[in-house]
Amino acid sequence: MVSGEVEETPSPHWLSGPALVVVASIIAAFGGLLFGYDTGVVAAALPFIKDAFALDDTMKQVVTASLLAGAVIGVIAGGSLSDRFGRRSTLLGVTVLYAVATAASAIAPSTGFLIGSRFFLGIAIGISSLVVPTYIAEMSPPKNRGALVSLHQFMVTVGILIAYLVGYGLAGEASGWRWMIGVAIAPAVLMFFGVLLLPESPRWLIAQGEQARARAVLARTRPADRVADELAEIVEMVREEGRISYRELLGPRFRRWISVGVVAAGASQVVGVNAVIYYVPTILEDVGGYGKSTAIGVSVAVGIVNVLFTIPALLWIDRMGRRVWILGGTGVIIVALGALGAVFLFPLQNTGVFIALLVVLMVYESAFACSLGIAIWLVNSEIFPNNVRGKAASFGIVTHWAMNLVVSLTVLTLINAIGAPGVFWLYGVLGILCLVYLYRWLPETKNRTLEEIEADLTKKALAEKEPN
Repeated sequence: MVSGEVEETPSPHWLSGPALVVVASIIAAFGGLLFGYDTGVVAAALPFIKDAFALDDTMKQVVTASLLAGAVIGVIAGGSLSDRFGRRSTLLGVTVLYAVATAASAIAPSTGFLIGSRFFLGIAIGISSLVVPTYIAEMSPPKNRGALVSLHQFMVTVGILIAYLVGYGLAGEASGWRWMIGVAIAPAVLMFFGVLLLPESPRWLIAQGEQARARAVLARTRPADRVADELAEIVEMVREEGRISYRELLGPRFRRWISVGVVAAGASQVVGVNAVIYYVPTILEDVGGYGKSTAIGVSVAVGIVNVLFTIPALLWIDRMGRRVWILGGTGVIIVALGALGAVFLFPLQNTGVFIALLVVLMVYESAFACSLGIAIWLVNSEIFPNNVRGKAASFGIVTHWAMNLVVSLTVLTLINAIGAPGVFWLYGVLGILCLVYLYRWLPETKNRTLEEIEADLTKKALAEKEPN
C-alpha cells in the first residue's frame, strides 16, 4: 500500500457531486458493517464455541478479547499507515485482511487457532475503525459531514443486528457458529471492489503535494464556486501544520483536544455497552437459566433498537448539533445503568423481572445508539488538523479498543466477584465522570469546515497558556 501503488479507477461518469460523496461514504462505511458484524457475532457464537472447545469463563473472555487486542494494534498502526499510504489504499488492504482472517476464524480447529485468527481479524477492524470515519469526514462538505460520518456507526449497528439475526437463524446447529463467522467474507469482497471505484481523500492528496489530483476530486464533489476556496483553505492549513510528531501532538497546542477525543472514545466503553453486546446471551443462559434461542433472541431485540435509534441522530445531528445528542444521551445511559443494576437484584426467571430487563436494555441501547455510539467516530474525525488527523484520531480510537478489551476481559469475572448489580452501577459512576468532562470541553462543530474547527480549537488552546 504505497502512495501511487494502487491507481485510482475512474468512477462511472454519472457519479459526481453529492452522489459521489454519498456513494463513497456508503462504500467506506461497509467497514463499519464488517466491524459491527465481527464484533457482534461473538454474542451469538460464544455459547456454541464454549460447548465446542469446553471453555470456562476465563477462556470465553480470552476468545472474545483476542479480536479487541488485535484492534488496539490495528489502530496504533492505522494512523501512520493512512497518513503515509492514503486512506483509499489502506482500506483496500484492510478488506483483504478481513476476508482472510474471517475465513481462518470460521475453520478454526482449536481454541488457539481461533484466538490467533481473531487477533488478525481485530487488526483489520482496528485499522478500519480509524480510517473509515477519517476518509468520510475528509470527503464530506460541512453541512452533511455529521450525518455522513455517523453513517459509519449506523453500519456498525446494522452489522451487529445482522450478526444477531444470523446467529438466531443458526442457533439450532451445533456447528452453526462457523457459518455465523464465515458470512462476513461476502461484504469484505463487496467492499474491496467498491473501494476500487473511489477517489483518494483530497486532504490527504494535498498533504502529499498532489494539488492537481486534489482539485480534480474537489471538482467532482463540490459546487464549482466552492472548489477554489476549499482548496485554498486546505492548502493553507497543511502548509501551516507541516509534519507533527506524536510528541508534539501531546504538547499544549493539541493536548486538550486529544483529551476530548480520548474521553469521548473511553466513555463509549466504560458505560459497559459491550458487556451488553458481547455477553447478554451468555449472562441470560448462565445466570437466568434461559435457552440459547431465547438468549440470542434478546440480543436480536437489542440489535433492532440499536439500528432504529441511530437513524434519528443521522437525520438531525447536523441540524441540532453534536452536544445535545451526545450529552443528553449520556445522561439517559447513566439512569438506565442504575435501573439495570436494580433489575439484576431480582431473579431473572420471574416473568415480570425479565420484561423489566428487556425494557431497561431497550432504553439503554437506544440512548447509546444516538449519543456515545456516534460520538467516538464523529468527534475524532472532526477536531484534529488535516495532515495529522490519522495520528491524532488514533489516540481516541485506541482508547476505544483498549477499554473495550478491558471490559471484555473483566465483565464475567466482575459479575462473579461483585454481582451484576455492582458491575452496572460501576459503569454508571464512570459514565457520570465522563459526562462532567464532556459537558465542560466538548466543542460544537456543526456546519463548520474542518479548517474552521481546527483554527478555533487551536486559538482556544493557545489562549489557555496565556497568563490571566
